[in-house]
Amino acid sequence: MAQVQVRERRAHLRFDKVFTIYLSTEGGLSRGIGRNISQQGLFVETREPLTLGERVKVTFAGEDGTEMTCLCEVRYQVALAYGRKDGREGNSRGVGLRIVAYEVQEDQPLLLVARERVMH
Repeated sequence: MAQVQVRERRAHLRFDKVFTIYLSTEGGLSRGIGRNISQQGLFVETREPLTLGERVKVTFAGEDGTEMTCLCEVRYQVALAYGRKDGREGNSRGVGLRIVAYEVQEDQPLLLVARERVMH
């Protein structure tokens, strides 16, 4: 039997840990669950949809009180329906975010992330 080799298309390592994050948008502040974080971006489970191309500030809050904020761009949206163990339907929504810049200090400009612009 021949083995099929699957090549990972992602160029950057992923940190697959669940984080509570805070999203700042023009509509206000909301909470989400950050997953699958890399140098380039992350996936966030959200209750509310976000507009494609919208810029949002994402703040990671550590258990020890430390915070890190980055500016992100909404790249895609996902809405999932799935079956639960009890037979009912479950729903989840999320967005893929591309990191554009990091906030190093509140009183200083954002530190831009150098990368190629992807057009599609």
